[in-house]
Amino acid sequence: MGLKCSAIPGEEMKKDENVRRGNWGNQIEFVLTSVGYAVGLGNVWRFPYLCYRNGGGAFMFPYFIMLVFCGIPLFFLELSFGQFASLGCLGVWKVSPIFKGVGYGMMVVSTYIGIYYNVVICIAFYYFFMSMTNLLPWTYCNNPWNTPDCSGVVGGGNYSNGSSVTLMANVSAMINHTAKRTSPSEEYWKYYVLNISDDIGNFGNVRLPILGCLACSWTVVFLCLIRGVKSSGKVVYFTATFPYVVLTILFVRGITLEGAINGIKYYLTPQWSIILDAKVWGDAASQIFYSLGCAWGGLITMASYNKFHNNCYRDSIIISVTNCATSVYAGFVIFSILGFMAHHLGVDVSQVADHGPGLAFVAYPEALTLLPISPLWSLLFFFMLILLGLGTQFCLLETLVTAIVDEIGSDWIIKNKTFVTLGVAIIGFLLGVPLTTQAGIYWLLLMDNYAASFSLVVISCIMCVAIMYIYGYRNYFKDVEMMLGFPPPIFFQICWRFVSPVIIFFILVFTVVQYKPITYNDYTYPNWAVAIGFLMALSSVICIPGYALFKRLKNATKPDGNWGPALREHRSGRYAPMLNTDLDLSKEDQSIHPVKKPEEISLTIQGSNGSAHNPGTQDNKKKM
Repeated sequence: MGLKCSAIPGEEMKKDENVRRGNWGNQIEFVLTSVGYAVGLGNVWRFPYLCYRNGGGAFMFPYFIMLVFCGIPLFFLELSFGQFASLGCLGVWKVSPIFKGVGYGMMVVSTYIGIYYNVVICIAFYYFFMSMTNLLPWTYCNNPWNTPDCSGVVGGGNYSNGSSVTLMANVSAMINHTAKRTSPSEEYWKYYVLNISDDIGNFGNVRLPILGCLACSWTVVFLCLIRGVKSSGKVVYFTATFPYVVLTILFVRGITLEGAINGIKYYLTPQWSIILDAKVWGDAASQIFYSLGCAWGGLITMASYNKFHNNCYRDSIIISVTNCATSVYAGFVIFSILGFMAHHLGVDVSQVADHGPGLAFVAYPEALTLLPISPLWSLLFFFMLILLGLGTQFCLLETLVTAIVDEIGSDWIIKNKTFVTLGVAIIGFLLGVPLTTQAGIYWLLLMDNYAASFSLVVISCIMCVAIMYIYGYRNYFKDVEMMLGFPPPIFFQICWRFVSPVIIFFILVFTVVQYKPITYNDYTYPNWAVAIGFLMALSSVICIPGYALFKRLKNATKPDGNWGPALREHRSGRYAPMLNTDLDLSKEDQSIHPVKKPEEISLTIQGSNGSAHNPGTQDNKKKM
């Protein structure tokens, strides 16, 4: 049968090594998709923020050390894991079924991130649409939503936006007069876009424009994934590369602005006095860990569509280095604009920069109003944010869909994968609706701070231990050698077994020790909201011991394989001696260890891509 199938002419058979699941069209598509997954919104705002908070250029030193000893090794581990088994984050745990809860934990994390991440993308969509005007709506303070505390940096409402007239004397007077200036972009963000309520429990009304943009965002994601990796692999040619075009345009424009050099100096000048501060190293480790997307399940999923002998070792280095280089490059773009903004405000760079949504939707929009032809730059900037977000969102959704399809595994579900994708997208949209209410920003930050924080560290640590010490590092090294043609380099072997788990444990301890209750500006979250945050974090981690307990109880309640009449001559009917009843394999276990004839046991090595290799058969043929 196998020979017959392989002989049938057809383009799909020629392209795809794994006919049932499919493969990437080519290796460039995988690399671009993985780059789009790793390079996200965090590269634009979080890395530059951590740099100036942790000593500027001095932060680069621990950052690159963590990249080499933790980031790249973990990245390679997940890629090789998924590629070897050609399965998603659930299916790969056939390697050690009791740890399948790790895969469920990854699914829970990806679900949380996918829900709130698309809300951030939809807000970028909203700003993109609102930039299609001659005058950016957050330029002046003469709008109905503005308060008396609003003080803009651009001249009065009678000035044309293209002239970019600034009144430095008025700005200095405003700074001296008020302890904290409320910018037009901040009030536009708080009082118009969000129309923010006073408490996380006060949902208020759904912001219909944001809801519409959320529907638009989910529709785009679904359409780009309608044929799985076959369609997303084509889309990433644009979504993964165009942000670099926009970054370069903004960089060239940014460095020519007055005061830009001061921002870049602030970005690069190292403050060596704080290099030994444990907080700096902890931030560097966490930034590497989270920016690469380890333990989200996406890396395993994307690699599972590779051909079996693809060089994922090479890919892991290319993608990891590209991700971190993008962060550094984005830092130059951001700080050139912030330097220009600080120059116009007459303040230090550190006083105009913020982190999180405040930087993406408050500081940058305000800086954009100071540029000539500001609507054009605003369109480019928010289009870049949309593409950066979509690259990550594609992989998050594909992770969930692949896990569901692989788990069910029937031919029907594989053929109708599009409907699974549509179902997941609709559920994701509905779960995101509460985040479009007036209290939505509170819930978004709650999910960002708790749903994907220390739980990622725990999942990654257990994954390392399960592969290296339960399945066995010698077995895994041989698997990688069989797949790549060479064993993992000694450096990676040491990192996987010792260095990376220690660093991961260090990040976990650091996260716990440095824990501070979540706040949003001056708002402190109530205890019940923090409790919900911890429950979200625990919901992914609890999957690991929960599934292991379920697995043990399930097996413990089954009758022993030797149960029945003691004498063989009395064993008839359902007690008749058969190999599968003697072994007492469950359906799931039989899929891992298919029932063989006695003489075939211990001779057949089941390949990860569904092929079987029987060394004993070849030896017998040679003898004959």
